[in-house]
Amino acid sequence: MRILLPKGEQRKFIEKILSRISIADAAKLCNLSERTIRDWRRERFLMDKKAVFKLCKKTNVLFPKKFKEKDDYWYVLEGSKLGGKIGAMACIKKYGCVGGPHRKEKWYEWWESKGKFVNSNPLFRRKAISKPRKSKELAEFIGIMLGDGGFTARAKQIQITLNSRDDKEYIKFVCNLINKLFNRKPSIFECKDAVASKISVSNMDLVDYLIELGLKTGNKIKLQMDIPDWIKNKKSYSIACVRGLVDTDGCVFNHKYLVKEKIYNYKKLAFASYSQPMRQSVYNILESLGIKSRLFSCRDVRIDSQKDMKTYFKLVGSHNSKHLNKYYK
Repeated sequence: MRILLPKGEQRKFIEKILSRISIADAAKLCNLSERTIRDWRRERFLMDKKAVFKLCKKTNVLFPKKFKEKDDYWYVLEGSKLGGKIGAMACIKKYGCVGGPHRKEKWYEWWESKGKFVNSNPLFRRKAISKPRKSKELAEFIGIMLGDGGFTARAKQIQITLNSRDDKEYIKFVCNLINKLFNRKPSIFECKDAVASKISVSNMDLVDYLIELGLKTGNKIKLQMDIPDWIKNKKSYSIACVRGLVDTDGCVFNHKYLVKEKIYNYKKLAFASYSQPMRQSVYNILESLGIKSRLFSCRDVRIDSQKDMKTYFKLVGSHNSKHLNKYYK
């Protein structure tokens, strides 16, 4: 079961929990990844009820009073009831009945024999995009896609999911970058059950072009995706791609510790990925720039020293004001 809290309350609850235990301890207690705890704090996903009970018991924080219970995959049922019907009626109204019989195998049979050759129906016309030459901007976009992006070959759609509050300015940057590169204006959808925005572009040519550039459809962790070779083989492209990766799947954080009754407080940077080749590539690129980092646990690449942090923001930099504000504050 999942629990749905009023907007903003889930973030407050997790922050209260994390004021008493660390993210690592919270993740270990719930048998989850640290990223899941961070995503709960961002309100990207609903919290697991059993995990919330464990956190409350451990920290003596009261269980939230106002909440609704939701089954896992509740959104699938609600979407199928309303969204599917509305979408089907709108499609039929605009394009007519496409595909004949509704049985899946019959539809694919129709598609292979007739449907994909029908150029007169606007539903199947490809909308052309600009196919830019390989550049620093294109390499940074690939980094963004490898970080918080994804796409499916069948749906012919790309999506990039970002925090609608913390990444508000960065969302504008990503949309402008897509428009500049591909001459396509993306759509932005606000998630109702989380503080998240989905940047979306539906275009067959765009998906095909990204596959040509080295991206793959499917689960990035299972596929153990890596930065494409054409990026790794050129220094300026590598820098831009790392910037896109860290701006989406990285964070700047304060590290406080006590030594002989003196408190030390330093800014550090972490890039998280469960893809081992991706972590290794980021580590290698940073090393080639003279930035000392370390492979931390099975998911992080971390920059610890203040000298290397300064070098990172000088050579790589960031287009995400969230990171810049945290570093320079």
